[in-house]
Amino acid sequence: MISVIIYLVVLILELLFFVSFAVFTIFLIYSSVKGSPYVPTKNKQVNLILEKAKLKKSEIFLDLGCGDGRVVRTAVKNFQVTGIGIEINPLLLIWAKILSGFQRLKNIDFFRLDIVKENLPKADVIYIFLMPKLIAAITPKLKKHLDQGALIISHGFKIKRLIKYFRYKIDQNPFPTYFYKLKSDI
Repeated sequence: MISVIIYLVVLILELLFFVSFAVFTIFLIYSSVKGSPYVPTKNKQVNLILEKAKLKKSEIFLDLGCGDGRVVRTAVKNFQVTGIGIEINPLLLIWAKILSGFQRLKNIDFFRLDIVKENLPKADVIYIFLMPKLIAAITPKLKKHLDQGALIISHGFKIKRLIKYFRYKIDQNPFPTYFYKLKSDI
């Protein structure tokens, strides 16, 4: 009798693992199809990028495609900015909320939005780590924020249509980081 119970428990656990893995995989594929796969920025790079951004306490930091929220969480924790994370993958969004809860971060919100279709919230600093095709699709929205004085940080890829706003680049492996800003705001 005990061996039957153990067998059923193991079987149920295996089934739960398989279903969880399948759901996670489906949402990762969904993220990729919508524009960018989940590839987290390394913590060492996050710290360097945020230091170079010279964030101020009163600023709003927007992370588009925030994944697990590590960049926006670090900005809120280390620079006391107000953080907004936008993610299309609901599982990553839930995970980002859980992690920010564990860290007891207060000035941070996460939202599930399609950044191509929806308007972006107001922000002083916008961080993106997206594929070039998705970057091209949202460039007009980024340009609008630039015109309002925002700093745009693109990790991994240049924003070709904003080249005249390019200010500096951090060369690091595996991905460089590009900073864009109006000249009058530097």
